[in-house]
Amino acid sequence: MRYNSYIKNAIPISEIGLGAWQLGINSGWKNLSESEAINMVHTALDSGINFIDTAPNYGNGTSETRLGKALAGVDRSSFVINTKFGHTDTGVTNYDASYIRESLEGSLKRLRTDYVDSIIIHSPPFEYLDGNKNDHYEILEKLKDEGKIKAYGASLDTAEEMKLFMETTGCEVIEAFFNILYQDAVNAFDMALEKEVGIIAKIPFDSGWLTGKYDEDSTFEGIRSRWSKDDIKTRAKLVQRIQQIIGDELSIAQVALSCCLAFDAVSTVIPGNTSIDQLNRNIESVSKPIPSNLVSELREFYSAEVRDLNLPW
Repeated sequence: MRYNSYIKNAIPISEIGLGAWQLGINSGWKNLSESEAINMVHTALDSGINFIDTAPNYGNGTSETRLGKALAGVDRSSFVINTKFGHTDTGVTNYDASYIRESLEGSLKRLRTDYVDSIIIHSPPFEYLDGNKNDHYEILEKLKDEGKIKAYGASLDTAEEMKLFMETTGCEVIEAFFNILYQDAVNAFDMALEKEVGIIAKIPFDSGWLTGKYDEDSTFEGIRSRWSKDDIKTRAKLVQRIQQIIGDELSIAQVALSCCLAFDAVSTVIPGNTSIDQLNRNIESVSKPIPSNLVSELREFYSAEVRDLNLPW
């Protein structure tokens, strides 16, 4: 496992993080029992993963609760926790600045810890990103002074959002929507390096498409039912093109993770894991090098064949 810098006053973090959405109850994925969830966390830690990403709304608080149980007794200085604000444990959204402290205190109680290493505003509306026009960031700075958080940031989808946020706040973290089919975030990576803002790459498998398990005949339920038949056909063709580019010796999942980590701005990538086998495969994937020119080829593919499609998430 390789480790990268993340934020000031925190240990370097594993290049693969543990995305904890799947640990919660009724999370929209295959439900894990509590013992399975705790075993997932322990297996991740034993494998060298020391970065954990969670949120109050993951399983209506049960992701954080299960993490708290799993991490009890583990040296707190040996791992890094990122949680969120904006999507609540009751299933509604609340981005009011006055709710930040209450939300954080709830997370700390569920996680059984006195502090989190970082807290990010969870996919906020654009109007909340300008630090000159919102009270959120003064409150977050106070929470840093109190030692309840070490850093703050936001979960964002575009380079425009990322640049405005970095220009107007004291953020140190951005969780960026970034994968082979969504590369707009790259346009803000130079600024992130300059300002020493750690990047968490989210949705690296494009909700499963970049694992190679879906095709134009796939059907979807739950949150993935958002795709129309045309969306599914378009994505299937793009995945076929990616497979042509990378050849038969590399798996598309391996390339998807490795391409995210090929950028110096990216501190860690957080693929979803619904089983120990999947977790181990993801860890193994990044241990294998990919050809140095492949990232450039996939950047060209995105520019020429993907960007103007404006794919719906």
